[in-house]
Amino acid sequence: MEVKALFRLATTPSLLAVLALACGQAGSANGSQVSVQDPVARWLDPGHTQYGFFPAPPRDGVDAVLEHFQALGQYADFILIQAPVPWQDFLPSIEGDSQSRIDLRNQVILAGQHGLGVVFVVDPLNGLDRREFFGLPQGWEGSFANLDVRASFRHFTLWLLRTFRPQYLGLASEINTYGDAHPEDMPHFHSLYQETYAQVKAESPDTLVFVTFQWEGLTQRFPQVFKGGTTGLPKWEQVQAFEPNLDIWAISTYPYFIFSGDEPIPPDYYTPLADQTAKPLAVAEGGYASRLVGNLTGSPEAQLQFLESVQNQIGNRLRLWVNLLLTDFDLDAYRQAARAQGHDPGDLDGLAWFAGVGLRENDGRPKPALELWASFLHRPQTHEGD
Repeated sequence: MEVKALFRLATTPSLLAVLALACGQAGSANGSQVSVQDPVARWLDPGHTQYGFFPAPPRDGVDAVLEHFQALGQYADFILIQAPVPWQDFLPSIEGDSQSRIDLRNQVILAGQHGLGVVFVVDPLNGLDRREFFGLPQGWEGSFANLDVRASFRHFTLWLLRTFRPQYLGLASEINTYGDAHPEDMPHFHSLYQETYAQVKAESPDTLVFVTFQWEGLTQRFPQVFKGGTTGLPKWEQVQAFEPNLDIWAISTYPYFIFSGDEPIPPDYYTPLADQTAKPLAVAEGGYASRLVGNLTGSPEAQLQFLESVQNQIGNRLRLWVNLLLTDFDLDAYRQAARAQGHDPGDLDGLAWFAGVGLRENDGRPKPALELWASFLHRPQTHEGD
């Protein structure tokens, strides 16, 4: 959802400080001094679901980041790095020297030090508003028809591929939200996706390539946004437009925006996804708040029911499952850090909508859902068709 851009503001200073300490030996932008493929490869097992989180610590600071990665190593197989496109860095060519290259390389090394794999999602859009691009240089047209946008997107994707050889590589997040706002531009994204897909497969046939779709949007459950459709009826044409070159059908899902705390998730909420395709599935991000959030309801019991719903309805088809947070955000601590860094604390207000989806309180105390998640993580599983 909209929290990814806020992650960048909230976590970048502390994360970069940790990376400088933990991975200082990796400071070469050309990658000649380090190998980052092995940590990514160790966790792969395509016959079983892999479980992960976004690498977002509960508060700012070096100690918080280090403690958080230690916990991630206990409760996850991988982290998902949703990487904004560094447009200027990658416009000239795939290779080059830039801080963005160093930072991403160091994040992967830090994950590997804690036994975690990495899934990448290339993210050209604004996490605060999926209807627009994020971070475009001044004067660039926000369109997938823009030749500079297309070149930077392809170069960045191929750099990720060549540097990390990921098993899973997403090429956009919640792309249906952009498509609903800009249907005229979607043919341009489709062509960019197909071109990039072909280049990825030519170099790494085993890499699984996908985009993610926002499930509550795809199923038209946001009446204030999706008008004139049938609530609950998926707009499958938005997914089919990427076929046959869609290796995984991946969604994001936050059903507490739709259902009240006393209203259970229907037993067929996710089953249409499994019924529509025989391909592997993924929850590339999602969660349920364990407490009240503004005018939205949540509870520990509802969070448990969310995990049970995903597991019972599509769990035997999932290749990847990402719960957005392991540990809740400490918003007061982040606001203090933002103020100290010269940022407007109000910029973090949007985090409140997602701050309670972690499986631990912000002080590390486990919620009831953590035990259930851990049981999934360590349970022998076999996918249908494997």
